[in-house]
Amino acid sequence: MKRKICVISGSRAEYGLLKALLEGIRSSADLDLQLVVTGMHLSPEFGLTAREIEQDGFSLADRIEILLSSDSPVGVAKAMGLGMIGFADALARLAPDIVVVLGDRFEILAAGAAALVAGIPIAHIHGGETTEGAFDEAIRHSLTKMAHLHFVAAPPYRDRVVQLGEHPDRVFLVGGLGIDAIRRVRRMSRTELEESIGFRFGRSNLLVTYHSPTLETGNPVTQLDELLAALATLGPETHLLFTLPNADTGGRALIERINQFAVGRANVCAVPSLGQHRYLSALSVVDGVVGNSSSGLAEAPSFGVGTINIGDRQAGRLKAESVIDCLPTKEGIEGALKQLFSEHFRASLVHVHNPYGDGGATDRILNVLRTHPLQGLLKKSFFDLPVPPAALGPLNG
Repeated sequence: MKRKICVISGSRAEYGLLKALLEGIRSSADLDLQLVVTGMHLSPEFGLTAREIEQDGFSLADRIEILLSSDSPVGVAKAMGLGMIGFADALARLAPDIVVVLGDRFEILAAGAAALVAGIPIAHIHGGETTEGAFDEAIRHSLTKMAHLHFVAAPPYRDRVVQLGEHPDRVFLVGGLGIDAIRRVRRMSRTELEESIGFRFGRSNLLVTYHSPTLETGNPVTQLDELLAALATLGPETHLLFTLPNADTGGRALIERINQFAVGRANVCAVPSLGQHRYLSALSVVDGVVGNSSSGLAEAPSFGVGTINIGDRQAGRLKAESVIDCLPTKEGIEGALKQLFSEHFRASLVHVHNPYGDGGATDRILNVLRTHPLQGLLKKSFFDLPVPPAALGPLNG
């Protein structure tokens, strides 16, 4: 009997990472794919990317509407509640053997919680990573504690999942899924990409993605304004391709400000979603990546492209030498831009090594999904690490 593998996706970037795995499950003789979409995939405002998934040939087992009409803290919390209700019904109907989730978004937390109480084993991809500037950090580690199988991208992340009490036998070092996508996807030529998005690249080009840093106490628009002010100093010969922010708390205000910035500037283009094919194609064309997206750390180094990583949203992640960290200020970003375009830095990019591996994560995950025993998987014992007494420090109380 085939194992029923329910994969849940709620965002464009997540789907891009999962696509090769979805294809592998679908073509496997001993696995049955159940693909459930939610979140931004079902929102016209964010590109209605469920249509792209269907155009890729995937059948959708269910669509979980969480009504992303509000990005206030109250709206996001209510969306999570709606998600739990929808996932509870979907999982009861589909009765999968394993639920596969990736990352750290709030809709994925709702899916994980529903699977947990339904008694369905959870396989979590890209656990153990840190993003200290966003509440995604807590969600990711919460999913680790809910999950029963763990697929991590690098040795330090494996160590961290074990540190959270997960047994090493259930933690699999597979590498980054983004590397598989880079190896698999045929990139568009520069001309093809220009025609696809209706935008001409210039002498210099930057791919810009800026998401809301959800743990910052100030207004996220203030940081974005610093970025836009720095980019405005580059002049019209540098062309800017923006991918708009995710459906995070405060994200709509950022989208509005970016769209305002693009008005009247022939060298600026803002799109809700490039999709994986166009995004990876853009990475092979641009001179650098700017913003606070994980793709600048996980995928851009494999293209020999420099990344300007702004602020603390990605603080704690492994970073290649191609990543330039800077403060979220106009002066800090201007300094980073100067370094990005310097001859010395650009010459150094040919020697960059991506810390997320060289590919093969998809096949490693598929092998575990096919073969790992399911009996007894739901019960977990906390795996304690030996801690020297001196490391504990004085007791309070």
